[in-house]
Amino acid sequence: MAAGVTEERPAESATAPLLSVRELNVRFRTRERPPGGRRFRGPRPGRFAEIAAVTGVSFDLAPGECLALVGESGCGKSVLASALLGLLPGNAYTSGSAVLGDGLDLITADETTLARGVRGRRVGLVPQSPAAHLTPVRTVRAQLEETVAELTGTPRAGLADAAREAAARAAFPEDHLDAYPHQLSGGLAQRAATALALVGEAPVLLADEPTTGLDRDLVSRTVDELRRHTEAGHGLLIITHDLAAAERVADRVAVMYAGRIVELADARGFFGSPGPRHPYARGLLDALPERAFTPVPGMPPELGALPEGCAFAPRCAHADERCAVLPPLTGGTACHHPLTTEPDGDLLVPENAADATHA
Repeated sequence: MAAGVTEERPAESATAPLLSVRELNVRFRTRERPPGGRRFRGPRPGRFAEIAAVTGVSFDLAPGECLALVGESGCGKSVLASALLGLLPGNAYTSGSAVLGDGLDLITADETTLARGVRGRRVGLVPQSPAAHLTPVRTVRAQLEETVAELTGTPRAGLADAAREAAARAAFPEDHLDAYPHQLSGGLAQRAATALALVGEAPVLLADEPTTGLDRDLVSRTVDELRRHTEAGHGLLIITHDLAAAERVADRVAVMYAGRIVELADARGFFGSPGPRHPYARGLLDALPERAFTPVPGMPPELGALPEGCAFAPRCAHADERCAVLPPLTGGTACHHPLTTEPDGDLLVPENAADATHA
């Protein structure tokens, strides 16, 4: 697998990132409700709440690299992907930058640029809800042929074969090509969406929960095919709850919690030794059936009411007064108490945790 770049890589590195995200923030402005959940009657100016969906996210995606973005539901992973493609709703506000290798900033690009020059061409998307992204009144075959013609310039005579090849690449059965989206199971819709996303051979591919509804064999086949997308020097950002799938294909892992990246690590060390350093990231792995099968205690915080300090502190066994201050992402971990593993395998918290954060 390709070696992942880090956010502290030497300036003399000759390999420029395909995508460079810096201090990306996404806020949603929503109208507040009175106690009890009832709606206000009539206009109530000034009564709005702000949802901090993504805060201060920075990472690079290198040519040939797969970066896995993991975390519990509601932590902001899919919002991040939507922000990169300009697919956020009208009440969203963004800041920061997300610059492609050719210099285009996806955050400030206008809709015409995104629609005609980015989506499918420079940045592909396997959507989280594939059935909602497929055109309901057209068959899968028709949508594949149209996409192939638009993105590859294949002449009409070759469209039928090209569509079948695209379907086979995503393990979509040929005998379902003439089905409409409403006739597909969730897994078939997922494979159809994956086939469409791979057609353009986009330099950057965003795959948002691409294994939803698939059995284990198809999960492996799908993530392997997505991984093969990187062999031509393309980049893959895979957003997933499936840590087994992430372990199979990722070069690096970014762990997201309450809208922030709290750990950014090499995949081999993250899933193996020394393991995650952030207590939340360690908890995600320990929750797996093949590991400790111990769930992370408590529930994630509401994104509209985040604390000033570490958002994970109420769920963390190591929290103390230092956690009232938000820890920066330093050395790949945003934690005042980064975990370490001794040679005998015992997991410890460094005695001088404040200094260890900056090690």
